[in-house]
Amino acid sequence: MKNKTYNKKKIMVVFLCAAVILAALIGRLVYLMIFDAEYYQELARDLHEREREIKAARGEIVDRNGVVLATNRTVCTISVIHSQIEDPEEVIEVLCRELEMEEETVRKRVEKVSSMEKIKTNVDKETGDKIRNYGLAGVKVDEDFKRYYPYDELASRVLGFTGGDNQGIIGLEVKYEEYLKGTNGTILTVTDARGIELEGVAEDRIEPTAGDTLQVSLDYNIQSYCEQAALKVMEEKQAEAVSILLMNPQNGEIYAMVNVPEFNLNEPYELNTGVEEESLTDEELQDALNQMWRNRCINDTYEPGSIFKIITSSACLEEGVVSLEDTFFCPGYRIVEDRRIRCHKVGGHGQETFVQGIQNSCNPVFMDIGLRLGSDRFYEYFEQFGLLSLTNIDLPGEAGTIMHKKEDIGTVELATMTFGQSFQVTPIQMAVTVSSIINGGRRITPHLATAVIDDSGEVVEEFEYEVKKGIVSEETSETMRMLLESVVAEGSGKNGYIEGYSIGGKTATSQTLPRSANKYISSFLAFAPAEDPQVIGMVIIHDPQGVYYGGTIAAPVLRSIYDNVLPYLGIEKN
Repeated sequence: MKNKTYNKKKIMVVFLCAAVILAALIGRLVYLMIFDAEYYQELARDLHEREREIKAARGEIVDRNGVVLATNRTVCTISVIHSQIEDPEEVIEVLCRELEMEEETVRKRVEKVSSMEKIKTNVDKETGDKIRNYGLAGVKVDEDFKRYYPYDELASRVLGFTGGDNQGIIGLEVKYEEYLKGTNGTILTVTDARGIELEGVAEDRIEPTAGDTLQVSLDYNIQSYCEQAALKVMEEKQAEAVSILLMNPQNGEIYAMVNVPEFNLNEPYELNTGVEEESLTDEELQDALNQMWRNRCINDTYEPGSIFKIITSSACLEEGVVSLEDTFFCPGYRIVEDRRIRCHKVGGHGQETFVQGIQNSCNPVFMDIGLRLGSDRFYEYFEQFGLLSLTNIDLPGEAGTIMHKKEDIGTVELATMTFGQSFQVTPIQMAVTVSSIINGGRRITPHLATAVIDDSGEVVEEFEYEVKKGIVSEETSETMRMLLESVVAEGSGKNGYIEGYSIGGKTATSQTLPRSANKYISSFLAFAPAEDPQVIGMVIIHDPQGVYYGGTIAAPVLRSIYDNVLPYLGIEKN
């Protein structure tokens, strides 16, 4: 009797345990099927779906007249799906032959167990079509886009280039990435548990959206002509490099920005110096590439030399410490404290007015008026003119001015600064600052991008840039235009004169550091028409051989450019 009761109790305990377990399983099943269903449906989709990306076409870059400077070419990405390959050896043999790749590399990727493995990207379309026509199971050929620059080296450091992922690396390509990149699309295919695509099941396709077109202020014809002029003088003077900048001083639009030797945008990792890449270490090669990609107009600073006398003159006229009738005497040098600072004319200019002093580019005259102004006010005008700030040009990597601290500017430092030595600025900074002096006192923002255009040709955004007023008075601006016109007509800039045009400008010759290297930078800045400037240009020749004076070698280059560009811009002879 006792045993029967005991057995019933055991059965009841087992039954209750089983019921509890069963209830828990049912509860878990209900939870998974109802409350957690969406999560597991997503996992199931992931297991049976293969996603391939469709690259969006990158937006074009066009010049002010619509000439295409950067566009796209159709290329292919070759991939394999391991689970779908039926004849691995045939796949390896075909891909090695058509893609011209090592068998070891291809075999490793084909035999790798993965949902999808890329074999090669940026394959030309002809080769991609050829591989597709083999009809090899497990081999996918997806069309893609590769950036293409129709004019190879034109404005290379301005336009920039893209990497393997089609993202901008330098220049406008990276600055305006958000407008140019577009939105990628996708292709979804359904597979069985073995990863083989199911026939009769439609692909789910999301089409890509192409990037917008970026219109810039560059002019293809002006840029081309400036590059030709730069290459010519670089070859003639066996110079290290030549930079040329042409800009509208009224609104900051850049017509041309040249840095020769330029590099090939379609082969941006090939050095333009003629150095064998195999002879360099990886670190040396990367340093060489970084140097090749630098834009000297905005990334590098230099001592501006006598062009800076424009700024010194403007500050002194604005402050009222000099007038056009003031006279000076130049014996060929000035003694400042314990330093003998010479004029470029060893015998001196003798008696001269301020007007003659700027025409002759006489250092003692500018040392005298700079000392009248004083270091504190001189530094304040530096700030007022914007020389201690960036120009905010729409290119990456702009360098700032290298300047003494205010408290460190002694009499000697002040004297040398008046004629553009002992501090450094960028060429774009000089062009913008002089623009503000000759355009009535408005500091404009230099820029390249003007508008964004969609695929239907509609302007979706026009860029606006900051303008600061009151840099100098209208009176000072008018006086400086007159003085600088006389420099070209009668003074050191006469090699930049063109009959029938009123041109204002200033020459410069500065010595690079260390001084013992005896290397020079020759430059010339000029604008036209002098009475109402519509274009301002700079030519900078780095380390020319032989004669190195800016008035002798740089001024004729800008003269030849203006001789062609001024009529092209519709500026008529007077």
